[in-house]
This record gives sequence, C-alpha cells and structure tokens, in this order.
Amino acid sequence: MSTQSDNRFQAIISHAKEYGFVFQSSEIYDGLSAVYDYGPYGSELKKNIRDYWWKSMTQLQENIVGLDAAIFMHPTTWKASGHVDNFSDPMIDNKDSKKRYRVDHLIEGFTDKLKEKGEDSKAAEILELMDQLLAKEDYTGLKSLIETHKMSCAVSGSCNWTEIRQFNLMFDTKLGSVTDEADTIYLRPETAQGIFVNFLNVQKTARMKIPFGIAQTGKAFRNEIVARQFIFRMREFEQMEMQFFVRPGTEGEWYQYWKNARLQWHLSLGTAPEKYRYHDHVKLAHYAKEACDIEFDFPMGFKEVEGIHSRSDYDLRRHQEFSKKKMQYFDSEINQNYIPYVIETSIGLDRMFLLILANSYEEESIPKEDGSSDSRVVLHIPAKIAPVKLAILPLTKKDGLPELARELMNECKQHFRCFYEEKDAIGKRYRRQDAIGTPFCVTIDHQTKEDNTVTIRYRDSMKQERIPLNKIRELVSEHIF
Repeated sequence: MSTQSDNRFQAIISHAKEYGFVFQSSEIYDGLSAVYDYGPYGSELKKNIRDYWWKSMTQLQENIVGLDAAIFMHPTTWKASGHVDNFSDPMIDNKDSKKRYRVDHLIEGFTDKLKEKGEDSKAAEILELMDQLLAKEDYTGLKSLIETHKMSCAVSGSCNWTEIRQFNLMFDTKLGSVTDEADTIYLRPETAQGIFVNFLNVQKTARMKIPFGIAQTGKAFRNEIVARQFIFRMREFEQMEMQFFVRPGTEGEWYQYWKNARLQWHLSLGTAPEKYRYHDHVKLAHYAKEACDIEFDFPMGFKEVEGIHSRSDYDLRRHQEFSKKKMQYFDSEINQNYIPYVIETSIGLDRMFLLILANSYEEESIPKEDGSSDSRVVLHIPAKIAPVKLAILPLTKKDGLPELARELMNECKQHFRCFYEEKDAIGKRYRRQDAIGTPFCVTIDHQTKEDNTVTIRYRDSMKQERIPLNKIRELVSEHIF
C-alpha cells in the first residue's frame, strides 16, 4: 500500500470511530483483536446495506426465498462439507518474535518485495514453486523454500522458524451443561451449509420449482491468524449468501447470469464501474466448475468483496452421503430425479460496509468568496442506504421554530430515519451531517412562519433552495425508495 493510500485508509478508520460507525470491541479492556462493534450510525448503515441486498434477492425475485438457519449445527454437517478435514491453513511461527504467519502470506510478502526491486521473474518462480508444494502439502519443502531465500519475520527480522503446522480455522465449543459429557460443536464458518441441509424443507414448504434460490444473511466465525486491515478480515463477520439450485447442464448459463447480475447490483449503488473488476479463479476448489471474485479498488488495492461459484452438486451429494437422506429433486418437466447443481453468490456484509465508507469518504476543499478556502469531510453515501436520510434543523431554539420542526419530524420519521438538532450554529450542524453522510438537511427559519417554505440543503453539491414545507417528505422519498 502506498503512503498516500495508507494515510487515506487510516483517515477512514479514524473517521469511522469518531462519528460512531465502528468501534474496537471491548475497547475499555484494550480491545479484542480483529473483532469490532458497530456504533449508532454504523449499525444503521449495516442494516440498510443488508436490507438493500435482501430486497434485491427476495422481494424483487419471484424464485428466491429466504432462510434464517441457526449458528449451531450438528457436527456431522462440517464433516460432510469438508471443513473438519480441510478448513485449515499451514502456519509457521518465528521463534524470536513469537509471531505466527500463514505460510502463503509470508512467501507472497517476500515476492512482493522482489517485484518492487524489479525481480519479477524470480518472484514468479518462487510463487510457482510455492503453489506446487502447497498442492502436495509438502511442508518440509515449503520450509526449505523459506529458509533458502532467507525470508525474515517483519517483527524480529530473524529467520528462526518453527516447523510448519496445519491450523484449523473453525472455532469449537461444547454442547451440554456438563463439559466432560459435552459434544464438540462448531461456530459456523459460513452460512451456506444451513441452506444446503434445509434444501428439501424449503423446496417442499415454499413449493419451489427448479431453478430457484435460497437467500440468507447471518454471522459466521473464522479463527483468522492473520486478521488485518480493519473490518476487511475479521474473526466474527456477517455474510449475505444465496444458493441457486439449477438443473444439471444449465449451470454454465446461470453462472454467467449471476456473475453479471451481482456486478449490476453493486453498480446500482452509484459506484464508478472502473472501481470494480472480475478476478476469475485459475485454480478451482475440488468441487467447483467455475469461480470468480468481484473485486473493488479499496485503499489497499483491489480486493475481493463478493464471490460467485459454480459448486456442481458437491454439497447436496455430500450431505446425502453422510445423512443417508435423499437430497434429490423430481423435475416434472423432464420426468427425472436428480441432485441439483448450485450457483453460489456470497458477499461479506462487513466488506461491503467498508467498501461504502472507502468509496464515499472525501476531504473536500471549499473556495470562499474572499479567495480563501474552507474544508469539510463528507461521506457521499448513496441516499437509499444512508444511516440518516433527513436532518431537521430549527434555526433557533425560540420563536416557535422548534415546534414547526417537531411537526415535520413527527411526519417524516414514520417513513425514513430522521435526525433533529437545535444546538450550535447552522454551519456546524451542516458539517456534522456531512460527516455521517446525511443526504438532506432542512432548516426551519422565520420565513417558514410567514410562507410555509423551508431551506433544503443537498449534501453532495451543498446547493440550497426554498421549497414548500409540505413537499419535504415527498422529495426525500423520491431519492431513497
């Protein structure tokens, strides 16, 4: 990350705390690493993003229904899905600093430095060898690769490494009141398996016909060793996933459909198209036929925000094998039973939250009439998902202005989120609303008492105009619904 990008990222993180978007979890106890709490405006923005996704996936789709599966699931679920045996990363510890690294991250960090020196071919050679050794799970060879090139710890600067070990990323806990008699269960590392085990329940009760989808949002947990970059990679996070079940042989066209549809959803929030790109997977998971990531240009570079995967019939077939229950669908159109294939769309809600912050944050210089300039920090959050839609600001605390403002507040708060404030000069109040991304501010002044008009201010342009008081609700609604 360049110094300029790093400075911008740090400014966004500071802004998120200062204005009540994101706090470090348990901060009074020095915090808990890679775990965060969402404050008053952050929780509202997060809810709005979730609702916008949910509406687009369920309300606006006739063949997708919702589900809210439990976090705790039967432990065999994770054996069938492959998480018990395969959901792990090779890790290595530096004996001097006691810092633990994911092996591929350590090696990739070393090759990034080679590229900065112009040694691209050497970097490519090392990465190719790393991929081969990882594929064979040759940990002796990987450690030799690290030692041969003297890859050092960023903290201690030494090359004093332990042996490489596998580290499972699932959190486990005990089910039962007496620990000694309890069974080990897991906090789910993804929400998808809750959809797969409920496939037949949903299909039958909602009377769904192939092709159809099941959507779900919810918490997932991964014991990330290298958790970093603010809320981009966390140990407790939220996913928004949809599994779309299709007839075998049609998965290719549906994969392309959802690949395009999901990018269009992102662009519907007004983000510039050049901020996004597809990254097609060259190396596929053993169950995948096709896979790609939708990447966004974060301050730390292009990073994945959503994945689209053609998962074949792997998941339902595995659950059929382990549960001994048939996971088949009878297709009356072709008079045939089959296990459906699946197209998955999976987006991280927390990453989408960070995307919105990063894309909307601006430190703006404002020229003044006397030739000098002022400045403001503004979040250009799309109006439809902004935490507060309308700020209602009586110019003074007297002369009946607060009463008029309260009448407007009571009218509008039934329909969208409003904020009321009397304190401080009007300019300061505008700046505070800019900083939390409120798209509209309305000022009730003495002229309002005379002609029932108010001043409405637009966040992005700072343009102000007089409009009838009874038109405010309609104007805001046009922009947010």
